[in-house]
Amino acid sequence: MTPTTLPPRAARPRRSFFAYSAALLGLLSLMAVACFHFPELLTSREFRAVYNEQFARHLLLVGLAAAFGMGTLAILRDRNRRIALVGVGSATLAVLLGGTNVQFDAIGKTPYSLGLDWFVISLFFSALVFVPLEHYLGKRRISPLRPGWRTDVAYFFMSHVLVQFILILVTASTSTIAGLAVFPALKDAIQSLPVWAQFLIAVFVADLAQALLHRAYHNIPWLWRFHAVHHSSREMDWLAGSRIHFVEIVLTRSAVLLPLLVLGFSAPAVNAYVILVGLQAVLAHANLGLRFGVLEYLLVLPRYHHWHHARHKDYLDVNYAIHLPLVDMLMGTFKLPPKQEDWPEEYGVMKLETVPRGIVRQHLMPFQGGKKFDEYVD
Repeated sequence: MTPTTLPPRAARPRRSFFAYSAALLGLLSLMAVACFHFPELLTSREFRAVYNEQFARHLLLVGLAAAFGMGTLAILRDRNRRIALVGVGSATLAVLLGGTNVQFDAIGKTPYSLGLDWFVISLFFSALVFVPLEHYLGKRRISPLRPGWRTDVAYFFMSHVLVQFILILVTASTSTIAGLAVFPALKDAIQSLPVWAQFLIAVFVADLAQALLHRAYHNIPWLWRFHAVHHSSREMDWLAGSRIHFVEIVLTRSAVLLPLLVLGFSAPAVNAYVILVGLQAVLAHANLGLRFGVLEYLLVLPRYHHWHHARHKDYLDVNYAIHLPLVDMLMGTFKLPPKQEDWPEEYGVMKLETVPRGIVRQHLMPFQGGKKFDEYVD
């Protein structure tokens, strides 16, 4: 196989959805029990404010029951028994470690903690919503266990579990600069607006900032090496958007947060924007073939962003916005086929051999110059 040829789609053994679902739920349940045992170290203080202890215990009970049920069904059907046993075994270990009955004292304060609770809850509900949606409404018929899914789950894990460290780095990179840029009159004017108006302005300002940086990622070679990781996904679905290099996460969030801090948007407006980012980032990458009509020119929806990821020479420098196509129209980078049935035929970087497989090798790749790889993205 030469470096410029497409990697062959090797025949793969038939996979059982129940077996892999059981494995996922069993492992998530085991992680949830660990969170109950070590809440100071494994749960994020910011995210704990979103849910309560009773909700977490009920969710754990559902996960355990589903893991046992799906795993048992897969074993009886003789489909991927080893994978199913991982789920049943993990769920069993979670029960032996206390299950939903683990008790803990008041959660103390620690300088740092991991966001394992955010990872568990976010992955559970994201999969619960988007796996069925993509199955019934997907533009392409692709399995949730498509090639590269393990890599994307690893990225999902990294970005959620390390959330506090990412916030520390982002805050450190923006607070000093924001403190130097003081515009009291402008801040007062913005904060005098109702929250909904601040939110709309914040969406436009943040989207313009990230779109300018996004275009720089595509046009400055050393920045592209980091961003190429995100574009290396050969299939597009709700999970593919998680594939982002750690350096890019910090740079992008800093670039977006800085203007919001400088201009003095209120905390409720910023928090509402953060929620929008999480939802739309997943939606834009999702495999959803719905026809949205004129909304495609008002909001960034799947087809719009899929063309940004297209492995097509005519779409290398377009569609940088993540919220508002208006931003691309102002930048002169808006491009969308007029027929709503027109979707990309292929996704991924133009030079596949420049991005290797696996989260560790992909994180090292930007620091290895123009190295090419024999085992590259699939």
